[in-house]
Amino acid sequence: MDLAFVESLGAASTAALAGWQPGDAWLGGGTWLFSEPQPQLRRLFDLHAFGWEPLRLSDSGLEIASTCRLTELAEFSPPQRWLAGHLIRRCCESLLGSFKIWNDATVGGNICLSLPAGPMTALAASLDGVCEIWHTDGNRDYVPAIDFVTGDRTNVLPPGSLLRAVTLPERSLRARAGFRQVSRTPLGRSAALVIGTCDAQDDSTTFTVTAAVARPRQLRFGHVPSTEELLDVLADADLSYFDDAHGTQAWRAHLTRLLLSQVLQELT
Repeated sequence: MDLAFVESLGAASTAALAGWQPGDAWLGGGTWLFSEPQPQLRRLFDLHAFGWEPLRLSDSGLEIASTCRLTELAEFSPPQRWLAGHLIRRCCESLLGSFKIWNDATVGGNICLSLPAGPMTALAASLDGVCEIWHTDGNRDYVPAIDFVTGDRTNVLPPGSLLRAVTLPERSLRARAGFRQVSRTPLGRSAALVIGTCDAQDDSTTFTVTAAVARPRQLRFGHVPSTEELLDVLADADLSYFDDAHGTQAWRAHLTRLLLSQVLQELT
């Protein structure tokens, strides 16, 4: 879609960050930005001008630049020591877009759009990712990915701030991991996505629920729980299930219980 009100397209820079004003927007892949009218926008700044390396592997884990395209992340081959490495490809495949979307959509764009079904949010939150945020005043913050999305299309970013990268820690990537995802239709948006991880050092277990709820929610245990214990904690958590055209609250609640039980069985 043509954005008829946009007056200029420039390269993103620290100067653009400092000179942010109403009507500005950061441009990553543009797969959402150009999908509907944006009459409030006047200037776009292309984040790819920063030249960030899409993926950077180190002893501390994996840094994923916000401008990393889905296809780049999906084609990444994780080290064998990363037992949870299969989550990377599986979360990418949960975004059921065409090859055109995969080659343009960015990891940061998917997280910042903050849809409940955002699979990059699920990946980052389930592996204890940390979001690096750049602010217009030059300061930087580091926010746990589980806290980045606050609701349906809302997050912690103030106006003008941008998501620079998400870092997945080495310890989380070494965990055993289970994955389950369900959509209402074969090519539909996720109605429920559940990821479970079991720490390789102390067997602490975390279950991350997304898509079925407006923001990521986690159930944490210092051990591998029984099915009864897991479902009891789920019942007490009051997750406030999401309700839209892709699934009712009751159905999503049922799916979440079912998928949690399946993920636990996979982990054990």
